[in-house]
Amino acid sequence: PIIQEEMVSDLLHHLDMHKSMGQDGIHRRVLKELAEVLIKPLPMIYQQSWLSREVPVDWRLANAMPIYKKGQKEDPEIYRPVNLTLVPGKVMEQIILSDMI
Repeated sequence: PIIQEEMVSDLLHHLDMHKSMGQDGIHRRVLKELAEVLIKPLPMIYQQSWLSREVPVDWRLANAMPIYKKGQKEDPEIYRPVNLTLVPGKVMEQIILSDMI
């Protein structure tokens, strides 16, 4: 897809502040508040990544965290894994998914 600044800006401005940050430690609020600065470099990075078919290594890394569902907390079977990835990578995923739909 052609990745537009407006699309990236919209996604950054609508980040859910209640979700976890990735292993880089950058909170979503920081990205949201810096959206006007990030709308220049991020679309270029996303576009180059799309054209080269290479995703930055950090965006592919994830921390698997066990999330308690319900039941006996001592039982490891009742936890489900959630992968925490970096927010810029998640934004790129949303752009690609929106192009596929």
